[in-house]
Amino acid sequence: MKVRKAVITAAARGERLYPVADTIQKAMLPVVDLDGLHKPTIQIIAEEAFSSGIEELCVVCAPGDGERYLSAFASLRDNLGRSYQGSDWATQQADKIDFLLSRLHFAEQAEPLGYGHAVACARDFVQDEPFLLLLGDYLYVSARPGQRCAAQLLALATQEGCSVSAVNPTIEHQIGRYGTLTGALVAGQAGVYEIEKIIEKPSLSTAELELQTPGLRAGYYLCFFGMHVLTPSIFGILERHQATSNGNLLLTPALQELAETEKYLALEVQGTRYDLSRPHGLLRAQLALGLAGEARTATLSTMVELLAEANGR
Repeated sequence: MKVRKAVITAAARGERLYPVADTIQKAMLPVVDLDGLHKPTIQIIAEEAFSSGIEELCVVCAPGDGERYLSAFASLRDNLGRSYQGSDWATQQADKIDFLLSRLHFAEQAEPLGYGHAVACARDFVQDEPFLLLLGDYLYVSARPGQRCAAQLLALATQEGCSVSAVNPTIEHQIGRYGTLTGALVAGQAGVYEIEKIIEKPSLSTAELELQTPGLRAGYYLCFFGMHVLTPSIFGILERHQATSNGNLLLTPALQELAETEKYLALEVQGTRYDLSRPHGLLRAQLALGLAGEARTATLSTMVELLAEANGR
């Protein structure tokens, strides 16, 4: 199974990032990436996909945002050429933006009718192909040198020819923030599970009764990591669920049905997710990218300086 396409859901307005998200799209907030370049967060997410073998990408966005993204990226590219002529880093960034623009598509989510609805909006782009699904709110740092988180996921999906969701063992007091699942460990494959049951943001009591996974440390559960490889059959499931969704189409019940109707695996990805919409989420992501990338020395120096200043007050 070859996966050529990726979908990034980025239609939400980012209320938790007020006031900045009231003036610009939250996905355009700048972060220093692993390569030491300042980039909008959505570009970093896109490059996670491209560097893992994805060829085309669709952003599910709010009405009118597609043109805003195109205009913003074109402006960034042009400014790099005008203001930093001859700079290697500016040329490198401009080339990366051109690459992104040449492979970028958009699908509008006319109304905020749920995450499942946002995914369904990408159906015309995906057509009858498997696809990588990424959240516009998350940045990822791999713990496996030379292999991105998305690449780990795509490798297993390609090998097994089925849907695969990335998961991380998550301590019990945090599971109310994530889709949480349980399943049987696949023999001979470390960190790979055959998915049996998924519950969206379960209570701890529900998780204790229904989502215990043998082999995990006590107090830990398998929670979604924020990326999936899905077969196109998910769209038919979402279409059926929409008829009874009451205006809020969730993805998790559709994934549960997917697990009941075809082979569907979970992979413990070696890496960490950073939710940009949480308090200090952008700061945490920036520090993690800085420490893992080419700006490691500068990031460490900055942290030491800040700690020294704080201790000196």
